[in-house]
Amino acid sequence: MSLLEQHCTHGAPALRSAELPALMAQVPDWQVDGNRIARAFEFRDYHETIAFVNALAGMIHLEDHHPELTVRYRHCIVAWTTHSAGNAISMNDLICAAKADAIYEERTRA
Repeated sequence: MSLLEQHCTHGAPALRSAELPALMAQVPDWQVDGNRIARAFEFRDYHETIAFVNALAGMIHLEDHHPELTVRYRHCIVAWTTHSAGNAISMNDLICAAKADAIYEERTRA
């Protein structure tokens, strides 16, 4: 089952370092940044940036897994870590990364 087809689970454990490369290959635009994964999304203007953030907020609410967002005029940096897994990367982070990518692709194709 792809990351996009999965849903976050409460209490997701930290991923083992050996698991991470294969999972990160499914979200190639994301980078491991210490104990989190992060990606910068680029937009034409502030309205597109905020529209993306609003669309992302809907998915975040449904998955109940909240990222750190840095919002600027033409881009938004999204970073996930799982606090309940000891501030480590969990499957929840990768699932949400895949869903954020899908939202971005849908919005930028229009």
